Amino acid sequence: MIESRHKQFTTLFPTEPAFRWKQVEQGLFSFATSWEELTSLSKYIREHIGSIPWMTVTPQKIQISGNGDTHKALLRVEGDQDIETVLMKNKRDAWTICVSSQVGCAMRCGFCATGKMGLIRSLTSDEIVDQYRFWMQYLQEHKELEGRISNIVFMGMGEPLANYEEVKYALNAILKHSDIGRTRITVSTVGVLPRLEQMLTDKDWPHVRLAISLHSAVSETRKQIVPTSYDDFLPKLGDWAKRYLYRHGNRRHHLTFEYVMLKGVNDTPDQARALAKFVNRIGNVRVNLIPYNLTGLEFECSTPPAIKQFLEILQSKHVISTTRRTMGDDIDAACGQLAGSKEKT
Repeated sequence: MIESRHKQFTTLFPTEPAFRWKQVEQGLFSFATSWEELTSLSKYIREHIGSIPWMTVTPQKIQISGNGDTHKALLRVEGDQDIETVLMKNKRDAWTICVSSQVGCAMRCGFCATGKMGLIRSLTSDEIVDQYRFWMQYLQEHKELEGRISNIVFMGMGEPLANYEEVKYALNAILKHSDIGRTRITVSTVGVLPRLEQMLTDKDWPHVRLAISLHSAVSETRKQIVPTSYDDFLPKLGDWAKRYLYRHGNRRHHLTFEYVMLKGVNDTPDQARALAKFVNRIGNVRVNLIPYNLTGLEFECSTPPAIKQFLEILQSKHVISTTRRTMGDDIDAACGQLAGSKEKT
């Protein structure tokens, strides 16, 4: 069992008042690079806190895309396992980071390289938070990159809602100690319905934006793409989505359905019309079409004309929809391509 820094701190310093941990947590989110630099802590604590890791992730390799707008880091975590996380320039002339929540993934989505790994283990909240801290430090060390981290997407390795409690803790820590607001963080999920239901009544879940990896509004097609899907998933998801939007939806807080475009599988006009009908029954939902990024698996990317036609059908049915700009595919950093293989080091 990997113990959190908080638990390690309370074990190491059992008589310290609670505000000491708050000072530690604030220091972790500062631009300090070691415990020694946290002068807000007493000399005694700084001298004895060394057994608690300052950083729970260790960089193994950095790759930068040809145009410099995407940086991918291979990070080692406890157990000699590797994860990948990505830094991407966004339209606000700032940076978006894509973080991982697990080593591998159990969802087995057919287009995703991570899914082929299987699940090795879930990350701790410290390991999730430290991906953000790693990129903070990276930008501090590379002044030429300019800009701050303005957005976070939980779209890296793993299924975030299969690691619900640790993801929740990490989200709350980032929201508390950074200037990133809830509408600038997106958690992407294949749709783990028990956790989505839990979210509706969990007072501690911060209602950041949610993106559901839908990929088809036709049950049989979705099961082909997402093996964990089942016959009544779509009606149950539709019912949940209505209740979610009733409670939490507003002008700035909508649901997103992510839709990877797969040639001859889910990109036909009939599939587009089925998706539009499903979305229009729910309400404040946006659709993000994602060109499939080659992962050496069995699918092919839809052709540009097919994607254009699909988008036009959705828009003709009054569905707010966009096509995602592919970034980092030349360094295997695009959607579906993350698979923290040690062979890459």
